[in-house]
Amino acid sequence: MQIVWTDYFKYRVKLRGFRLEKIEEVLRYSTERYYDTSTGRLVVIGQDGRMMIMIPYERSDLDSVTPITVHATTRQQISYRLKSGRFQHE
Repeated sequence: MQIVWTDYFKYRVKLRGFRLEKIEEVLRYSTERYYDTSTGRLVVIGQDGRMMIMIPYERSDLDSVTPITVHATTRQQISYRLKSGRFQHE
């Protein structure tokens, strides 16, 4: 899978103190993936150290993804989004 790193995304990663290597690992290997009904984007959940992160991304074809941004999140926030219907299992 090819990951298309935008300048904006790299800026957000640096601003929020995450590590690009961990984000790449999450994008490639995390099995916790959802569809965000509010934004129409796919979302992957993973860990960067002790922090849980959420990465909305777009898939342009089966072999290429473009991460949009990265956020710290909690299991409670993810559970709420699943219960409210905002997130659906991919």
